[in-house]
Amino acid sequence: MIIARRSLKTSEGGKDREVAIDIHAPEPARVDWICRYEIDWPEGKVERHAGGTDSVQALFHALQMIGAEVNTSGRHRPGQLEWLAKGRGYGFPVPNNIRDLLVGDDR
Repeated sequence: MIIARRSLKTSEGGKDREVAIDIHAPEPARVDWICRYEIDWPEGKVERHAGGTDSVQALFHALQMIGAEVNTSGRHRPGQLEWLAKGRGYGFPVPNNIRDLLVGDDR
């Protein structure tokens, strides 16, 4: 079940396209918990999941993985990706080792 969605926008060749990010409710796994998410890039949808000891940790890890993927994407560095406005960031937490990539309000 999708519990949250964030829509980013990417610009390429003068055309804007939505990049939808869907976050599913955490669910019990064989051991611990997982939280599935999807990012619908123009090149194709990626489906991944994060794990955690409980549902809160699984959700937090999923948010960090989304933040890492978005902020290390080939669309971030050239400024082809935005959420509320160009250069303000995307509103996802990231692991400490890539905080230098953050821009705008995320910084």
